[in-house]
Amino acid sequence: MCGPNRGYGLGSDGEVMGSEGTGGQVLVFVSGFDCTLNGVPSRSFFPRGFLWDEGFHQLLIGEWDRELSEVMIESWLSLMNSEGWIPREVILGGEAEARVPKEFVNQKTTNANPPALFLAIDKLLNNGNVDIKWLHKVFPRLQLWYNWYNSSQTGQISSTYRWRGRDPNSITELNPKTLTSGLDDYPRATHPTDDEMHLDLRSWVAFASQVMSKIAKLVDKSFAQRYEETAKYLSDNQLLDSLHWSDKHNMYCDKGLHSTQVKLIKVRNKSDNGFVKVRTEVTPPAFDCVPELGYVSLFPFMLTLIETKNPKLAKVLDDLENPKLIWSSYGIRSLSRSSPYYGQHNTEVDPPYWRGAVWLNMNYLILKSLHHYSSTAGPYQSRALAIYQRLRQNLISTVFTEYARSGYVWEQYNDMTGKGQGSHPFTGWSALIVLIMAEKY
Repeated sequence: MCGPNRGYGLGSDGEVMGSEGTGGQVLVFVSGFDCTLNGVPSRSFFPRGFLWDEGFHQLLIGEWDRELSEVMIESWLSLMNSEGWIPREVILGGEAEARVPKEFVNQKTTNANPPALFLAIDKLLNNGNVDIKWLHKVFPRLQLWYNWYNSSQTGQISSTYRWRGRDPNSITELNPKTLTSGLDDYPRATHPTDDEMHLDLRSWVAFASQVMSKIAKLVDKSFAQRYEETAKYLSDNQLLDSLHWSDKHNMYCDKGLHSTQVKLIKVRNKSDNGFVKVRTEVTPPAFDCVPELGYVSLFPFMLTLIETKNPKLAKVLDDLENPKLIWSSYGIRSLSRSSPYYGQHNTEVDPPYWRGAVWLNMNYLILKSLHHYSSTAGPYQSRALAIYQRLRQNLISTVFTEYARSGYVWEQYNDMTGKGQGSHPFTGWSALIVLIMAEKY
């Protein structure tokens, strides 16, 4: 996306202001580009760049034009500040600004977004045609970005991680959103605290460590051992299971201060004497597993961190195939039908987003993982292959049927009907269906 040359102003609380000339101090992004070069999820609805979306966009673009993909990834890395933070969204020009809710314009430099660009870089490495000179060029910025996650997003317990940006004072949300994770209203701990532990973020960093190790072996072997040791440490299944597996709920999960039952109750608003819905606890919160099965609990599986002989893998496959939980005829749903949050509004006006719908980017990662386990010797190899074949066919049928009916590729798909929903046309990460059809993972 190209727009007028502009700086990002820095407010007193560390918020990056998206409007030209606002704020006091200016963050200078050292860049060889006059504009950011990135894909947009939906020109009509999301005409701006999103950091974690871009990692999925580049999976497709890298297959089509490796050099273009490398330039686009470098463009994103060039937005990095001196500490290693990259903006979650890049809002350039009037068209983009007109489509951005006011609360999303300001971005805090303490808050992350999934480092999904590592997915694209890993795919370039695995394809065997990555430009080594380019790797040398971007390696210092990747190191800075990687180190920023390990210094700013760590949890209070060693080897745990926590998304910043959740609002502990929110009373109008059924579950305070975690926008920084990319999974918005996916149910996390009901009471955000500094000691909660986020499974998906830990999985992202473990995966990024693996990719950094691969890159270091090609461009600077002096760093390779350190990244490899970190990757092994974060991928150790005994440690992973001790931190994030719940025997009680028989699943991988976040840990945090959580009430298993909350609801929105209408009360009188003193400011205007009207009514507003506020959250009320039915059961008191306790620090424990957040037992909401869905995409978050699948992250160790999606990023192939579970060892092939780990019996936890069998349980994950059980859950994948269970139509009473996350399996649907149209793809793997984002949240289990057994969850009290399934299909529920998060506020009086916010409809469910990551609470049941089928998303193509996560289903691509699930298929990628199933393909890995079905190609790797182990006790669950044949079962992974059978699930892979069924799921792949379901996803292709879902996207093709809706395209034939409506003429669009959609942001998400209804898990009960297969109908497209959300914004459209949405040829961002939903276009991954092309790689699914070609079986390129």
